[in-house]
Amino acid sequence: MYAIVDIAGQQFKVKKDQKVYVHRLEAEEGAKVEFDKVLLVENEGKIDIGVPTVDGVRVAVKVLTHLKGDKVIVFKKKRRKGYQKSNGHRQALTQILVQGILAKGEILKETAEAAPKPKKVKAEASAEEKPKKAKAKKAAKETEE
Repeated sequence: MYAIVDIAGQQFKVKKDQKVYVHRLEAEEGAKVEFDKVLLVENEGKIDIGVPTVDGVRVAVKVLTHLKGDKVIVFKKKRRKGYQKSNGHRQALTQILVQGILAKGEILKETAEAAPKPKKVKAEASAEEKPKKAKAKKAAKETEE
């Protein structure tokens, strides 16, 4: 199953559990975002094409990190004039993880890693055992003296 979705003005072909670099999104890292501008959906050989979008289908993603792309050098020169101008640019990007392609009425289930696991608590020694150990140490010190 894959979908073609419009994210930040660009079209991407996405599948579940795929990581994609897109133009910088306003969401914070770790936030879950849904995009509803789905232009095409393929499911087990059946293709749904939107006019202009497919109704009721959305793509759920998780924002992993914000970063900058590779540096692009822009160099301008006019021959025989002594004009040279060098400039650089780094595009602001966001890395996202596609969590699923959701049809109408579906709700994304939380992953097992997102749910906190209960911690096991070790059983502490009873109040009676602690003084016995202390008394035993004191008794051992007294016998040595």
